[in-house]
Amino acid sequence: MSNAEVAAEAGATVSGALDLVVRAERAYTPEGVRAVEVGVHQGRIVAVEALGAGLEGARVVDVPSDQVLLPGLVDSHVHVNEPGRTEWEGFASATRAAAAGGVTTIIDMPLNSIPPTVTVDALNVKRAVAGPKAFVNVGFWGGAIPGNLADMRPLLDQGVFGFKCFLLHSGVDEFPSLTADEMQQVMEELEPVDGLLIVHAEDAHIIDSAPQAHGQHYSDFLASRPRDAEDRAIADVIERAKRTGARAHILHLSNADSIERVRQAKADGVRLTVETCPHYLTLVAEEVPDGATAFKCCPPIREESNRDALWAGLLDGTIDIIVSDHSPATAEVKGVDHGDFGEAWGGVASLQLGLPLVWSEARRRGVSLEHVLGWMATKTSAFVGLESKGKIAVGADADLAFFAPEQSFVVDARALRHKNPVTPYDGRELFGVVHSTLVAGREVDFETPTGQLLSAN
Repeated sequence: MSNAEVAAEAGATVSGALDLVVRAERAYTPEGVRAVEVGVHQGRIVAVEALGAGLEGARVVDVPSDQVLLPGLVDSHVHVNEPGRTEWEGFASATRAAAAGGVTTIIDMPLNSIPPTVTVDALNVKRAVAGPKAFVNVGFWGGAIPGNLADMRPLLDQGVFGFKCFLLHSGVDEFPSLTADEMQQVMEELEPVDGLLIVHAEDAHIIDSAPQAHGQHYSDFLASRPRDAEDRAIADVIERAKRTGARAHILHLSNADSIERVRQAKADGVRLTVETCPHYLTLVAEEVPDGATAFKCCPPIREESNRDALWAGLLDGTIDIIVSDHSPATAEVKGVDHGDFGEAWGGVASLQLGLPLVWSEARRRGVSLEHVLGWMATKTSAFVGLESKGKIAVGADADLAFFAPEQSFVVDARALRHKNPVTPYDGRELFGVVHSTLVAGREVDFETPTGQLLSAN
């Protein structure tokens, strides 16, 4: 929105023609925590005034005193899996879960749907499926696989937010991995148009040489995904990004040993960003029970000291954002009955729980909610180029959440809006309850999908 458009819409505040006014004693704005009245017109914020200013609107909502007003979160790492593996998740269930967790925008991964999002035709199929079912805003990543270089510019033209690749087997045969040289070719294709490559960074050769996971002991699975595999692959990404000048992003960092390498690369001017996930920040290998395959993810949950180092990397700015990497599956595929870590699907279901998970651990560590929102809303929206998301400010989209930070609850996997009741957080007490979520100024009612499909263009 241009300054002139913002000014024109802000004029609605004078005439009282606002669609909605939200009044909050505590709202998390770019200027800090404030008592405000937020005026909304046609889905956008057109006024943020001090509480008591007397804004008038067709509807006025007061945030209860035990709740705070937050910008809606942006989760740029979500596996919705539809079409093709809709029994694992789907756009209706995933976006309901997102809304229940205060997430107002998700960016869908190019796998594990069938077909994967590696051509414009496949993107069109996914959009056609998602559009009528989206309760929050949905954007899409494209996929980088061997042989689809020619599809990348057309996919960018159609609004994908960038491209994902793997440096080892992805877990599904229809989305093959790239070699380091092929990854460089993708970077060379994307650099002239400032395209973004996001990378699952684990080295295939090191993984293949490691002991193969089998049985119910988590320690055996952990040994099958050694730290060196992640560190070596991250070094490859950095080196190829340095050569090409392309933008690169490290997905789901689990190995804190790589933080210093990332820090140095950024200092050297490599165009690199990094994410980590709630499961790496809240869970530890020492506490994973035998046979508890709901905890399996790749790269894996590591030791408590590693978790502490990841938090340090967030606080010093080396790690940029926190996203869910919501990668659900059915109980059968997750191996709930047999508990064999070698056979179970690797992925954690957490889309609805990301905010309370991270906030609970941050609260325990004395880290502010402002920091959490920076990592999960403000910086994630900037990372994907959605500058109108992730903030309570004039000109921003009216994507908001009412959040009770001191209210606790116990996770019941069966009560979550995820399609399958499989999560490592079942029975865990957390702080922070999302009471209401608004998308473009409309409260999500979980019955009528009103989310929009987003384009990076």
